[in-house]
Order: sequence, then structure tokens, then C-alpha cells
Amino acid sequence: MTDAFSLPPEAAEPHLSVAARALGLLRTVPALAPRYADRPADLTTLDELAALPPLVKDDLNVALAHLEPRAATGATWLFQSGGSTGAPKVGYAPTGFYMAGVHAHWQPLDRDDTFVNAWGAGRMWGAHFLAAALADLAGCRVIALGSVTREEYGDWLGFLADQRATAIGGTPSVLRLWFAHARAAGLKLPALRKVLWLGEAWQPQLAEDIAAVAPQARRWGMFGSTETWVVGTNTPDCPADTFHPLPEQLVHVGPDGLLDFTTLNPEMLNPVLRYRTGDAGELTSCPCGRPGRAMRVLGRRDSVVQVRGLGLHVDELVARAEREPGVSRAQVVITEHGGRATGVDVLLLTHGSGGPGTAGEAAVDTARLRTELLSATFTLSTAFQHDPENFRVRAVEELVSNDRTGKTAGFVVRAADEEDA
Repeated sequence: MTDAFSLPPEAAEPHLSVAARALGLLRTVPALAPRYADRPADLTTLDELAALPPLVKDDLNVALAHLEPRAATGATWLFQSGGSTGAPKVGYAPTGFYMAGVHAHWQPLDRDDTFVNAWGAGRMWGAHFLAAALADLAGCRVIALGSVTREEYGDWLGFLADQRATAIGGTPSVLRLWFAHARAAGLKLPALRKVLWLGEAWQPQLAEDIAAVAPQARRWGMFGSTETWVVGTNTPDCPADTFHPLPEQLVHVGPDGLLDFTTLNPEMLNPVLRYRTGDAGELTSCPCGRPGRAMRVLGRRDSVVQVRGLGLHVDELVARAEREPGVSRAQVVITEHGGRATGVDVLLLTHGSGGPGTAGEAAVDTARLRTELLSATFTLSTAFQHDPENFRVRAVEELVSNDRTGKTAGFVVRAADEEDA
């Protein structure tokens, strides 16, 4: 069973005292204690760790609400954890956000860089501050932008070009806005060499816009969550879906390929013990040639949602829509009333000549695509058999995004009164 872990026993087991401490903390949480009642109080082997039940987001939220952890030194930062497709909860991190451990093994920025931090700032989301901590360790110049409105992109892009920005970071959703606006306006960022990303899967369409705007730029990725913080990183020589776990992060591949994560960092505030993010993956070797086991992320396994009692595979629906000529990105929006799905919309962001996300220019045949999706998808054809008009395919100028984080999820669930608002 130990071959399902990212580290071999001789590398991981000397540090399992950190996992044992997390186990001790979870035993003090009344709602979680029963699941560990018949488990050993200590952890000394990977087999013992693998025998523990995994944690999911709701479990960790219960634990954190009970434990209210505090950093040993410095401030304890409170963040909203999640919120792209569900209600956000509170998470914790110490000043520095564990980035010293990241920087020791991954250094995309150096002192000569001018780094544009385009992750959303404030509103209790951690990525902006995490990236700022990395820039601080690199000693580079920083332009902390945060959120930018559509009308401001042109002026800011001109400023970034004048400042000879060499690096930019953000979620792929936000980065696509930056590069699409620059490409549509014919603006170039000739000094840009590095694109840092975290918070979503890499979007292959980004490469086209980056090549047009900043042909020398290459991507540098981080994988993690507000619960685990940064688990792994990659470089331009790695595939976009493959990450090298940090030594302080133990990755395990469980049933159905579901990944879970255990911290080996004694400073970690969250009791991360076999924590599942909902991502599936595998342990593999990386084409970059770096030794050790890499983690390939295969996608989320929590994207099957219930629509009128039937399971809808959102990722498959989005993937089919994005194969349509002229579509740059798709999103599924499920509208509910009283806990029941009243409608499903597939929103299409199209390649338009009038600027990023212009809906009408790409001449996507939404009626034909709707008919095809409805007939080819059992859940949709069955669920909307008596009211097919409540399944819609629409070209839009903007997808539904999270105002707090700037992330654009593959699917959104909203109440009927939100649709009317």
C-alpha cells in the first residue's frame, strides 16, 4: 500500500509525528472523535496512515470551528475557504503562508523581476497574499493590482508595458481576461517572461493569447487549496497537469484515484490528515526529468451534480461545448427553487472580433448545439422531457464568476431569486 504515497516509507515515516499530532487534535473534536475511536493513538507507518478515514471539506470545517487554531508566532490570518461552487467557510494560516517551504524548492521569481500580482486582494481570499509572500522571499519588485474592471484593462496594460513587467500571476480565469484584452487591443508585453498560476486548472486556450501578447512568457504552476495550502509546483518543462509535491506534503492515491493530502509541516495550523479536495490523480514520473514521484491531476470527481434526481456529469457537458468551433469556454449554470433544479443553462464565451467574450461575432449555432446536447445527454433528455424549454444554450459576454476570488467555475448553482435579481 505504501506505493500509493508520493514519498517512500524511509522519507515519510520519520515525519509522521506531525500527522499523529493532527490525529490527536481531531480526536478532541466531538463530532469527529468517534471515527477515530478504534485507531491507534500514534502513527508510525504509512500503512497505519492509509487505514485512517479520509477528511472532506465539511469535516475540516467542523474541526476548525472547534479548534480555532492560532499561529505560534506572528498573526493568524483568517480566510474564506471555498466558495466557487458552494458556501465559503473560514480557514487559517500564519503570516508567511508557508511560502518559505515553497520558495526553498521552487523559485520562478528572482530579484530582477517586476511581478504583477493579479490575484484578487482582500475579501478574505488567500492567493493574493500567498503570492505576495513568495515575491517577498524573491526580493523582486511587485505591482499589486488585484481586481480590475473591464474599462481599466487598457490603461493598466499600457502601464505594465511601460514598467517592463517580467512576470504576472493569477487564476487562469483572470489571466485569460488580461491576455485576451491585450490581444484584442493589439497590445504587447515584450518584457514578460513568466506566468504564475494557482486556483484552477490550466486553460489550454491561454497559450494562444499568451503567444500573441508575450511570446517569451512561460507558465509556472502551483497546486493546492486554502485547506492544504501549496501542495506541489511545476515548471515550464512539466506538463500543465503534473506537479512535484513539496517534501512537507504527503500525497496519497485512494480508491477511484481520489487524491488525499497529509501535512508533514509542524507549523501547519489546519489538521490536514488524509484530506480530500475532490481531485483525482495518479503518481507518475515527470517528463522534466526531476527525480521522485510527481502528481498528475486528472480532474475533479465532485462535478457530478443532481438534476431532478439524476446525475449530470458537468465536466463532460462543458468539454463537449468547448469543442464547438468558436467557443473559448463554457459553463453550466443550474438554477434551483426549493432545492429542485428548475433550469440548466450552458453559457458559451465565444471568440468574438469585438473584444474578449463578445457574444455575437463567432456565429456559434446555439440552437443546433442545444439540440445535440439535449439528445445526447441522458440526464438532460430525461430530466427535461416535459419542459425542454428549461434547458438552454446561450452565448454570453461574460461567464458567472466569483466576485471575491475572480475564479470562474465550470458549474454554478444558484437560487431562482438570484436569477431574477
